[in-house]
Amino acid sequence: MTEDPDVVSRRIARESLDRDDPTGWFENLYAAAADGDAVVPWDRGTAHQLLTDWINEAEPDGTGKTALVVGAGTGWDAELVVDRGYDTTGFDISPSAIETAHRNHPDSKAHYLVADLFAPPADWHRAFDLVVEIYTVQALPIALQPQAIKQVTELVAPGGTLLVIAAARADDVPDEQVQGPPWPLTRAAIQSFTGPDLHLIQLDQSPSPADPSVLRWRAEYLRD
Repeated sequence: MTEDPDVVSRRIARESLDRDDPTGWFENLYAAAADGDAVVPWDRGTAHQLLTDWINEAEPDGTGKTALVVGAGTGWDAELVVDRGYDTTGFDISPSAIETAHRNHPDSKAHYLVADLFAPPADWHRAFDLVVEIYTVQALPIALQPQAIKQVTELVAPGGTLLVIAAARADDVPDEQVQGPPWPLTRAAIQSFTGPDLHLIQLDQSPSPADPSVLRWRAEYLRD
């Protein structure tokens, strides 16, 4: 395949958005990738570096704890989390992504399943000691991001940690100027993950190694 993966993903997303199906493009992209007709731009074949850095710095012990990876894709981030001892679930709205995760990690201790962030299982409500959200909210149109952010926060258990990794956008860049996907998150969007009992305890911004002009958030939150 010679076409730019970002161009392919945007075209697939636009086709889905034109059908008023803002989340359907994930399955279309992963299915095309499985057939060799596309490349998932964010599928790195390894865990995200900022997640790896956080794991190395925080050294979390997941023994006896649960973790959830939002939009787990082909499973690399969930594999890193499960290696820390967490009883780890990775979910994605795309069946093709989950099928690929099972193929990539046939002996995994993680649980991979198809689920919708906007309609998660009822028993996931504030159920996880660690929730990891990497690039899922930013892959949704800006109008859907507040609802997605709320859904993510409601997965974090009392005393639990939420880790969010996303591309950064300046607050003074108007929504209409952002031609996604992705639709990077403003500082205000990052702060909107907080609530009366969910507190932002660390926020870092760093350049992408692939393109220093692209900045990324790494935000850590703690629920009372």
